[in-house]
Amino acid sequence: MSFFQKQGLVCDYQARCVATGLVAFCLVLSVGCGASNSSVLITPSSVVLVPTQSFQFGIARIGNSAASGQPTPVLTVNGVAGGSPSTGTITPAGLYTAPSTVSGQTITVGIQGQSSSAAVTLFNPASTPGSVVATQNPLVASYTITAPASASVQVQFGLDTSYGLSTSAIPTSTGGAVTVLVAGMRAATTYHMQAITTMNNGSQLLDTDQSFTTGSIPADQLPAITTQQYGNGTPSPGIELLSLVPRSPGSLLSPVATDLDGNLIWYYNLESADDPGPIKPLPNGHMLVLVVPTGFSTAGVNEIREIDLAGNIINRITLDEINQGLAKISSFQVATVHHDVAILPNGHWILLANYIIPISNVTGIPPGTLMQGDALIDWDPQQQAVWAWSAFDHLDLTHAPYGLADWTHSNAIIYSPDDGNLILSMRNQNWIIKINYQNGAGDGSILWTLGDGGSFTLPPGQAPIEWNYGQHYPTIVSPNSSGVFSLMFFNDGNNRLMDSNNDVCGSAGVGACYSSVPIFQLNESAMTATVLWEDNLLPFYSLCCGDALLLPNGDMEVDIADDQTVNPGTSVIQEATQTATPELVWEMQIQNQLAYRGMRIPSLYPGQVWPAAALSHRAPQK
Repeated sequence: MSFFQKQGLVCDYQARCVATGLVAFCLVLSVGCGASNSSVLITPSSVVLVPTQSFQFGIARIGNSAASGQPTPVLTVNGVAGGSPSTGTITPAGLYTAPSTVSGQTITVGIQGQSSSAAVTLFNPASTPGSVVATQNPLVASYTITAPASASVQVQFGLDTSYGLSTSAIPTSTGGAVTVLVAGMRAATTYHMQAITTMNNGSQLLDTDQSFTTGSIPADQLPAITTQQYGNGTPSPGIELLSLVPRSPGSLLSPVATDLDGNLIWYYNLESADDPGPIKPLPNGHMLVLVVPTGFSTAGVNEIREIDLAGNIINRITLDEINQGLAKISSFQVATVHHDVAILPNGHWILLANYIIPISNVTGIPPGTLMQGDALIDWDPQQQAVWAWSAFDHLDLTHAPYGLADWTHSNAIIYSPDDGNLILSMRNQNWIIKINYQNGAGDGSILWTLGDGGSFTLPPGQAPIEWNYGQHYPTIVSPNSSGVFSLMFFNDGNNRLMDSNNDVCGSAGVGACYSSVPIFQLNESAMTATVLWEDNLLPFYSLCCGDALLLPNGDMEVDIADDQTVNPGTSVIQEATQTATPELVWEMQIQNQLAYRGMRIPSLYPGQVWPAAALSHRAPQK
């Protein structure tokens, strides 16, 4: 079905799409609709242009087409066919060119004998200053300014008129009011901000300086965060995006962002007792939040939300909607979505979920035993569930290092762009696995398992102590993601096997349990694994959670989320050099909340890197 048929436009003429800026308008090249009750529509209904700017309007006939011979529509500007130099001209094909001067008169593009019309406003920067208002988030401002078609608007902001921070640019195809959400500001602080409008010819217009004072945050909501720099280099720029889980009931904010001094600069208030799953930036500048019932109970909200920086919900997927989509393509229904969502280049989301089944006819497992296992769902926001995978269909049910009740307990998904497959961290299997996804065309078979008893072999003397145990958050740290490539993860070290006798860490006469961050080089052909580098975090031992990242400056950042030895009850995030003996560069400590994930991101906006000096208003270190 063509676009015109979908819109109820029945015609016998040819049409093509002409792109103007970022929006494609359907343009009729020759009209031949024969219905006597047909009408002609012009789109869009309004546009803002600078003098002499051209804009392609869309012209389409709506109604039943019975015979050819309908006359070609006559396009007018202020009632004059084809327009005039003082009001602008328009061609029969709908290409409008604005007049050379701004006269202040009303300009209307119409169709002779038809009611459909479009308003043209000529842009006058001197009379269109911006305005700034508060949002529901006291740390986020809403900046609105008028811009012409095919322009873009971004806002620079900071503690004084030197600014130093910037939002992403928002493009406008038809022109008009553009609203930019400005986030990344501390509480109860006055900021200066200024919109920059970039025209289609590359020139820029600066708005007048605006000021905005952020609201305050109640003391009982503020996370208890301290930071320290150690002088072993300069921390990699950016901010910390934290997914915090309260250790006890209270009102502490959970999904938050801070500067590297630990100041709160953004948050999302769940306004419920539910916990946040990891929060992730989306390519469009929004955030993806996984809301999980407290303690993974059956009570509470369990859904995935796409929010803007002010906290407005743009899109949400509930558990019921997920199961409705699953019913069309699979035989199972899930009980919970949890721990992670992977964002694919094509806009799909890979959801991680679990469900429970009773086991029968499996040697070594008593009949009726309930096992909880994981599932993956490829969710197309336009078409719902399009692919599904279940651990029960592909794993040996008797491989259960942590028992049967919570059999797999997966915690992270990543996409392998080279081969279109998925890599899944399965904490309770002590395995990281690669799944045959092939961008939705794969059969779900397991291509390999990484860990003790898995597909790969380590050099002599390194197994079993160097394998992964209870691991979290694998990341690919090489340019390629298949063949021979490098994989890094946070190795919690639960029940780490310490020697060839398989003695478990922490046992009498055996070394203590510890966490580490290894970089493995994996050879998928030879099925060999080599440890290229490792940060042995001993004496730190994180019983759960955590992550590790390679930062742009080459340092490593590690989230020791649930330390049991050095400072129990405190989450510690460290930036250290990637050297043979890592040196500590920067550290954050978080009290009363478990930092399930702590991630250095460049800023709250795609394509923008915020320097520490601009965030903190400190002079950069020499």
